[in-house]
Amino acid sequence: MNYSIPVVDLNDYLSGDPDREQAFVRGVGSALHEIGFFALTNHSVSREAIAESYSETQKLFALSTHEKLKYEIPGLQGQRGYTAFGKEHAKNSKAPDLKEFWHVGQELESPHPLAGHYPKNVWPTELNNFEKTTKSVFKNLEFAALKILEACALYLGEDKSRIRDTAVDGNSILRLIHYPPVSLDKDPNSIRAGAHEDINLITLLIDATSSGLELMDRKGNWIPVVTPKGCIIVDAGDMLQNLTNGFYKSTTHRVVNPDNSREARYSMPFFMHARGEVALNPLESTIKATGGKQLQPNITADEYLHQRLKEIGLA
Repeated sequence: MNYSIPVVDLNDYLSGDPDREQAFVRGVGSALHEIGFFALTNHSVSREAIAESYSETQKLFALSTHEKLKYEIPGLQGQRGYTAFGKEHAKNSKAPDLKEFWHVGQELESPHPLAGHYPKNVWPTELNNFEKTTKSVFKNLEFAALKILEACALYLGEDKSRIRDTAVDGNSILRLIHYPPVSLDKDPNSIRAGAHEDINLITLLIDATSSGLELMDRKGNWIPVVTPKGCIIVDAGDMLQNLTNGFYKSTTHRVVNPDNSREARYSMPFFMHARGEVALNPLESTIKATGGKQLQPNITADEYLHQRLKEIGLA
C-alpha cells in the first residue's frame, strides 16, 4: 500500500544495532526536514491500552453537558480538564473548531523542583478507570517522544541529549478530542480542526477513530494522511521549528469534515512541550545548516506558549 508520509520503526532505534539506529535517525530527520510528518510503527503504546483509552474517552464525552462543565476550570485557559465545544479556533480564523476536548498534563511529585509549577490534573469522578488508563498512555507516549527528539538531535550532528533534555519533565499535554456529528446548521466556515501548525516541539497522534486528517505539502496542496493501521503519526511543531531555525518544518494541517461527518470522531494527540524556562533560541548548527542567518526569534518556551494560546482563543 502507498502511504502519504514516511514510515519509521521505533524498534530500529531501540535494537542496539548501529545500522538500524542510523536508519531510524535518517528516517526521522529527513521526514521532519522535508515534510514535517512521519508515521511511527512498533511504538510504545499497546493496542489494548489504546482501545481502553478510547473506550474511556467515549464514556467521558457521553457525560451530560452539565456534568462536563463541572470540569471546565476558570483561570486555567484549558490547560487541564474540559474545554467546551466551539471554544478553540485556528490562528487567524474566527470560525470555531467543531470539537470539545479534555487535557491531561504532566504530573510531578514533591520534592521535584517543578512539582508545584504545573496545574493539577482534573479527574472525572464518574469514571473509575479514566485516570489510570490516561496516565499510562501519557507516560508511554512521553517515552517515545523523548526517543524521537534524540533522533532529531543526532540527525543535526548534535549530542542526542541536546533537544531531548529541553522536554524532560516538560509542560506536555495529552489531549482527548471528541468531534461530534457535524450539524446541518454549523458555521459554513467551520471544520473539525481548522488549518494550523502545532505550538509544541513534536506531536504524537494515536490513530483516530475515523479519517479526516490532511497536511499541506510544500506546493500548497492538501494531502490526506494515509498511514499503516495502528501507527502513531508524528509531526514537528513551531517550538522545534524555532529551535532549529526552520530546519525542521512545522507543517500546516487540518481535520476536515469527511463524508461520514454525521458520525462522531475521537482522537488523542500528545503534545510534547519544553519546560517553560527553556530558551528556544536557534541552535548554531541549524543556523549554519539553513544558510547562516538566524531566521527565528530568541524566546523562551513559556513566552512562546502564551503568545500562541492567545492567538487560538485559549488565553
